[in-house]
Amino acid sequence: MWGVLAATALLTHALCAPALQAESVRPNILVIYTDDQGFGDASCLNPDAKFKTPNLDRLAAEGITFTNGHSSDSVCTPSRYGLLTGRYSWRTTLKTGVMGAEGKCLIKDGRTTIASMLRDNGYATAMVGKWHLGMDFPGTNHKTRDWSQPTRNMPLDKGFDYFFGIPASLNYGVLAWFEGRHAKVPPTVFTAKKPNARHMDYRIMPPYQPTPEATQQALGKQGMEVAPDFIDNQCLTRFTDTAIDWMQSHTSGSSSEKPFFLYLPLTSPHYPVCPLPEFHGQGDCGGYGEFVIETDYHVGRILKFLDDAELADDTLIVFTSDNGPENSWKQRVKEFGHQSNFRYREGKRSVYEGGHRVPFFVRWPAGNLTPGRRWDRPVGQIDLLATFAELLDIELQPDEGVDSHSFATVLLNPASNRQRLPLINHSVNGRFAITEDNWKLVLPHGSADAELYDLENDPGETTDVLTEHPEIAETLQAKATQIVLRGRTTAGPAQPNDTGYWDDLKWISAEQYEQATGKNSQ
Repeated sequence: MWGVLAATALLTHALCAPALQAESVRPNILVIYTDDQGFGDASCLNPDAKFKTPNLDRLAAEGITFTNGHSSDSVCTPSRYGLLTGRYSWRTTLKTGVMGAEGKCLIKDGRTTIASMLRDNGYATAMVGKWHLGMDFPGTNHKTRDWSQPTRNMPLDKGFDYFFGIPASLNYGVLAWFEGRHAKVPPTVFTAKKPNARHMDYRIMPPYQPTPEATQQALGKQGMEVAPDFIDNQCLTRFTDTAIDWMQSHTSGSSSEKPFFLYLPLTSPHYPVCPLPEFHGQGDCGGYGEFVIETDYHVGRILKFLDDAELADDTLIVFTSDNGPENSWKQRVKEFGHQSNFRYREGKRSVYEGGHRVPFFVRWPAGNLTPGRRWDRPVGQIDLLATFAELLDIELQPDEGVDSHSFATVLLNPASNRQRLPLINHSVNGRFAITEDNWKLVLPHGSADAELYDLENDPGETTDVLTEHPEIAETLQAKATQIVLRGRTTAGPAQPNDTGYWDDLKWISAEQYEQATGKNSQ
C-alpha cells in the first residue's frame, strides 16, 4: 500500500519535489491536542486575531492546513475517545456530557487505539497530559484511598508504554502529577475553585485544606482531592518538559531504533485560564490571549527540540483541538473584538460548526511534498487511526477504526481527489448532525426539527434551506441512519454498538434500531 501511495505522489511531483526517503515509511508521530481552542484562536486562520501564534503559523507554513477539520464531538471525553479509537463515542455508554476524573475507562479492554496499533507494530508509545477517559483509582473515595496501590484501567492499559499527566479536567478533582500508575505526590489535601484575577473562570492553587469540610468552611464548596504540590499554571510547563525528556531519552536510549508515538493532550486554553506571569500583557485579548500565546510558546519548544535533535524531517506532527471555544468567546468578542470561533456558529458543546470545526495542521517534512497547502474538504480527528495505518501499511481488522477514513493520500499527493465518507457531528446534549461535501443536516432532537445548511455558501449556518432541498435532507438522513445501525461508517461487516436504542436517535424508531441491531432500548 505504501509503495502505491508514494509512487503516486512522486510521479505527480517528480520535477519539483524531493523523493521520499526510505526511513519515512516509519515516521515518528506526535499528536498535540489542545483543549477548547477555537478555529479563530490561531493567527494563521484568523487574520483579525488579537494575538499571534507564530509556532502554529509555522506548522501551517511547513505542512498542510485542514480548514475543514473536525473533532469527533464538541466536548472533551467523547472527542478523545474518537481520536484514539477511530470510533464515535456515542456508540459507547456515553451518550451525552463528559466523564469525571474517576470511573471505568470508556475505552474497553481489547479496543484498538492508535497507541496499541502502533505499539504492536514496533513503536514506542507515550502519553503526556490530560487523559479524561476514566481511571480506576485505589479506594472508592478519599476516606478509603491507598495511594501505595496502583491505578488501573488507564493509559498504560490502552497501548501506552509511558504515562505522565492528570486524570481529567482541572475542575474534577483527584489532581496530582501521575507518572505510570502512581501519583508522584498523592492527592491527600482538598480545595475548590477560587477566583481568577485574569479571567472570568477560576483557579486551582494553594492554599489547600486538610479535609473537605475545611474547604467547605473556607471556600463555601465541598473540597476535591488535590496533591499538596499541584498548581494549575504548571501544567503546560511540566507536560512540555516531560514530553521533551521522554523523546530525548527514547531517541538516545537502547530503544532508539524504534520510531515513537507521543500523544500530548495539553490543558489549555480550557479553564482555568492561568498564563504564567511572563506572558502577562502579551497580545490584545486579556488573559485568554496570554494563555493561547503561552500554549503556542510550548509548541515552539517542541519544534525546537525536534530541530536540534535532527528529528523534524522524520516526525509527523498533528496539531488540533478537542472542540471549539468555551462560552467566554462571547465576552471576548465584546471586550476585545476577538472571534475565537471565527465565522462559525456557536462554540463548545454545540452541534453547529463552532463546536467542532477546529485548528487542524499536519506537518511531515519528509512526506508533505508541497508544504503550505490548504485542504478545504472535510476531515476528522476520528480519521487519524486509519491514516496512520495506511501510511504504515497496517491492515485494520473489521472491528478496528470503524469510523476512521484515511486521508493519507492528501498528505502524500497534492492532486488527491479524496472524498470523505459522511462525517457525523455530535453535541453535548446528544444531538446529531451529518456532513457530506458541503451539505450538513442537523437531525431532529427533542422538540427541535431537522435543519439543512449549505456550508459552501453559508459557513456560518445562518439560513436553513431544508424546504428548498428536501431530497438532500432525505439522502443525508438515510446515510446517518445507516452509519448508526451498521455500527460503522466504513466498508466492512456490521459491528455492534455498545447499547440498545436511546432517545437522541429521534429520526430512527426503537423498533427499526432493534430490528437492525438485535438490541433492545436502553
